[in-house]
Amino acid sequence: MTNIISSSSISPLICFFVFFFWLGHGGAQGIQHSAAAINGADKIRSQFLHLLRTRRSPQVPLTVEPSKPVRHPLFQQVPTPTFSEAMESCPKADIKNLTEQLKEENFYLHTEAGEQGRLPVLILSLKDSKQKRRPAVVFLHSTNKNKEWVRPLLEAYASREYIAIAIDSRYHGERAHNLTTYRDALVSSWIKGDTMPFLFDTVWDLIKLADYLTQRKDIDPKRIGITGESLGGMHAWFVAFVDTRYAVAAPIIGVQGFRWAIDNDKWQARVDSIKAVFEEARVDLGKSAIDKEVVKKVWDRIAPGLASIFDSPYSIPTIAPRPLLILNGADDPRCPLDGIKTPTKRARKAYAKAHSSNNFKLIVQPGIGHEMTSLMVKEASDWMDRFLKQ
Repeated sequence: MTNIISSSSISPLICFFVFFFWLGHGGAQGIQHSAAAINGADKIRSQFLHLLRTRRSPQVPLTVEPSKPVRHPLFQQVPTPTFSEAMESCPKADIKNLTEQLKEENFYLHTEAGEQGRLPVLILSLKDSKQKRRPAVVFLHSTNKNKEWVRPLLEAYASREYIAIAIDSRYHGERAHNLTTYRDALVSSWIKGDTMPFLFDTVWDLIKLADYLTQRKDIDPKRIGITGESLGGMHAWFVAFVDTRYAVAAPIIGVQGFRWAIDNDKWQARVDSIKAVFEEARVDLGKSAIDKEVVKKVWDRIAPGLASIFDSPYSIPTIAPRPLLILNGADDPRCPLDGIKTPTKRARKAYAKAHSSNNFKLIVQPGIGHEMTSLMVKEASDWMDRFLKQ
């Protein structure tokens, strides 16, 4: 087991060249606008970090424990998925016998005490690279899947001289024991209120992962990107908001408006994806059916602030000026387009104030529901190349 010197806290990293650009082009008024935006971003990040720390197991030194490849990864869905056309379509360098040219690393990163504080990590990279420090991309899996599922994406990115990383999110993959581990954790969170298995606990792991990645000698710490599908897209969104060491983000079918969905009676599809916890809450609250009151109370309990101060209208704009690509389907009932109108409007305003409008983009694919497509994979790949390979 290897000890890693981890950062004691996350300091929001403000790019000084932005200040100087504003100084030269906007004078005192520009500085006032930028200072207000920065102070607001710092405040919400600080609030979110405080929340994460309130439900943490005892802290331990960040350590690396070697592990072995997982031959039979656990999927918490039936039937077990076997192929993803979208992932297989990811742009790949033309390298003969690619799999033989890849270095594979499997290990556990200890992010806190307890079983769930043991973070399984899979990394792929080219064995013979001429680059001393390479860009890195973290790709995060969707609900009920695991890090092995995204291997085709890791291979594609690795072939293009990236260090490609995947993890098992909380209560998934090696952190699960059976087909109901994640569902049971969500229900337990509602009952006990001592964990945050929906999104936030995995965000803590990703913060600790950044501690590790930024210390690797083969990774350029200023060129780390993050992307993911569905649940993984939400993870990418939230860690990009709170941890500025993730320099580029491209959440896929993940960004949505949780409060908007409650207020506009569009919460059903999202609730159905993890229905057991809402049914448990419905019974406890003496309701005959799940309604918006139940939904709000569940979010407030298992992910405090998700439908209020940390929701997309407030957290998405704080990612500016770092490059952010949001990829959604036009007909996605879990991420309704009307629910992200306000966050995207505010994001465009924030990026414009930072004189980095080209660093923000929203792509909506017509006729697509809650599905990661080949187009989305290609656009996310191009986005990473554009900003991490400069």
